[in-house]
Amino acid sequence: MNLRSLDLNLLLVFDAIYAERSISRAASSLHLSQPTVSNALARLRLRLADPLFVRSARGMAPTPRAKALAEPVRRALELLERGLRGERGFDFALSDREFVIAVEDYGETVILPRFIDWLAKAAPNVRIRIRPEPAALLKAEMRDGAVDLALDYFKLPDVGFRSKPLLTETLLSLTRRAHPSVREQLSLEKFLALRHVVVAPRPSAMPMIDLALAKRGLQRHIAVTVPHFLSMPMMVQTSDMVCTLPRRMAHLYADHFRLKAHAVPLRLPQFPVYLIWHASADDDASHQWLREQLIAFCQQL
Repeated sequence: MNLRSLDLNLLLVFDAIYAERSISRAASSLHLSQPTVSNALARLRLRLADPLFVRSARGMAPTPRAKALAEPVRRALELLERGLRGERGFDFALSDREFVIAVEDYGETVILPRFIDWLAKAAPNVRIRIRPEPAALLKAEMRDGAVDLALDYFKLPDVGFRSKPLLTETLLSLTRRAHPSVREQLSLEKFLALRHVVVAPRPSAMPMIDLALAKRGLQRHIAVTVPHFLSMPMMVQTSDMVCTLPRRMAHLYADHFRLKAHAVPLRLPQFPVYLIWHASADDDASHQWLREQLIAFCQQL
């Protein structure tokens, strides 16, 4: 489909019919005559080779193709409306905008559940869609606006991306409470003697603990490598292994899985968790509002 050959006014008609489920009500909302709207729908059906809406007892029922088109058309029209209005404010209490946030386990476990609970009270109609991160297409998706924000331990150094620290983290180790050989403190000797369950590192990146051990000519016994942080405490709970996670996440898992938290017996630097977005969203009032609220919220964690 070449957009140059498509009358974009037809998308306004499509959006109105989808919302109203009625040609007459869509015509009224658009301040057009019913024959004009019917003619526009006929042209769009021809261009898309799909009926889009079929008559039913409850009005004009959308076809699967129409359902797939509805959300991207609505988002595109909202973006155009905001741009044409030059809107600077954002009525968060009434907005029903959807934001897409890309996160790894940490953000999904530590930050977003409590933030979304707060958001439900402050902006009850705003919607959040969480998707996994990292992904090969993430940068392109943020440039295109398909992903609004990302949470990560690393900045995106590419031109056009913004990165702001949300909070800083340290590491804690977890063992089961009835571990036969670990008491109140976890010594370096015991830490090295235990079998470790670890999360798979990113390509060409060595975990902070292994870097610190390598500087001392040491290494830990990695028994199991898993794809997600959540797998680690579940395995530790039923074994004599140990796992090491960011502090806030470790405390949550320690409470949930009834595990014991220990200071890591190594000198390790703190590390930041970044909020990342593309510069094209800098002046988007709703995007700016969400960023500011998320930053302020994380300062209290």
